[in-house]
Amino acid sequence: MRCMDRRGNEIRQNDTQGKILDFLYNKQLGRLLLRPLIQPWLSRLAGAVLDSSFSRAFIPLFVKACKINMKEYEERRYFSYNDFFTRRVKAGRRIIDKRPSHLIAPCDGKLTVYHIDKDSHFTIKNTTYTLQSLLRSRKLAKYYQGGTLLLYRLSVDDYHRYCYIDNGKKTKNYRIKGVFHTVNPLANDIYPVYKENTREFSVLYSENFGKVLVMEVGALLVGRIVNYHEEAYVRRGEEKGRFEFGGSTIIVCLEKGRAVIDADIIRNSENGIETKVRMGERIGERHNQG
Repeated sequence: MRCMDRRGNEIRQNDTQGKILDFLYNKQLGRLLLRPLIQPWLSRLAGAVLDSSFSRAFIPLFVKACKINMKEYEERRYFSYNDFFTRRVKAGRRIIDKRPSHLIAPCDGKLTVYHIDKDSHFTIKNTTYTLQSLLRSRKLAKYYQGGTLLLYRLSVDDYHRYCYIDNGKKTKNYRIKGVFHTVNPLANDIYPVYKENTREFSVLYSENFGKVLVMEVGALLVGRIVNYHEEAYVRRGEEKGRFEFGGSTIIVCLEKGRAVIDADIIRNSENGIETKVRMGERIGERHNQG
């Protein structure tokens, strides 16, 4: 998928991750390799390796391969690959737009905007969902009909911490376990794969944008979602949580008529183009309902 920055410049993306996923899910050999890879014990083992001091050896290779500008991040010694993956940016490198009427991005990522109706389908991590299947709640899906879904795709080279988009009262976290269904890859030339990633959501009763649903979607193989708060009063720009290793996605659902998304983002989304945004920057404004 093409991606542009806010100035209209096309961004060249490292497509290695996409090519690997395409091989694993769409090629017969890849599907044979995938079945053992998604076993829970192997995911736990991989997580343990990435938490170990041994995994520090991967850091220079990752920085070079993904061309990460380390001047953006705190200068410190990392104790494991996951410690590095969840690194913090230096103070002042992410400016939070504090204007109450401005809708901000919760994270760094590639943003696509969708209108929500009863027939809407959204592709997340190579899986197609309706809003009801994504939330596993008919009531919530119906509530957001007519509203807007903001999909932020984070690749492995992005900043993997995220923040609250407004002041307000946050509910507890609702966790949905991932599932993976397959058929025998040797039985058919065309081999259906159905999967759901682990995800977690909460609702923010915000001061400026109504009842905002925020969902974090983890990577299928290793990724972990770490949210810091259960029920709490939170502030715009306050860190909400982080993803540990793996590409990730954040979804924000807005009620009908609550916000107007910036024209460049809407135009890009209508043309099948993602928009590169950074945590805390304006991506829209409050709709004047008066």
